[in-house]
Amino acid sequence: MKVTNEFLIPFIGLKLGKHQFEYQINETFFDAFDFEDFDKADIKVNVTLEKKSTMLELAFKHAGTVNVPCDLTGEMFDLPVKGKIKLVVQFGEAFNNDNEELLILQHGEHQIDIQQYVYEMIVLSVPLKKTHPGIKDGTLQSAALEKLKQLEVKEHKEVKKEEDTDPRWDQLKKLLTDK
Repeated sequence: MKVTNEFLIPFIGLKLGKHQFEYQINETFFDAFDFEDFDKADIKVNVTLEKKSTMLELAFKHAGTVNVPCDLTGEMFDLPVKGKIKLVVQFGEAFNNDNEELLILQHGEHQIDIQQYVYEMIVLSVPLKKTHPGIKDGTLQSAALEKLKQLEVKEHKEVKKEEDTDPRWDQLKKLLTDK
């Protein structure tokens, strides 16, 4: 991952209170992380930074679409994604990002890099199973679905066992019922 200045927020010159930042994310953002699961991405990220005297509170929100393949058919489609996370930034002796909701920056830092948090928020908002909306409502026409319909198991008729039984077995069955 290469660090870009776009996602560095210099908080040292900001007044106490809330500050808004907006980012437009596309597929080039994910190239920096070598993440190739999305063909296209169009996501709007809003970051609210609330500066307090001893700490910072960041609230991330995103909404948009990513172009992904359907897990059932392989067809590409635009999947809507949205999500939000919160992050508390405090200051201490050493940098520590072990906790996902708490970041400790070293005293004397003057900016925060939010690129990794934006990346994780977006990637984690994509569901594990990605199903094309056309499959759910039955409007999707694809070669894979046509082949599945051809290979579908046809309903088989039940064989009537009583008509096709051997008469010798019928005599044995009488013995069981005569008890």
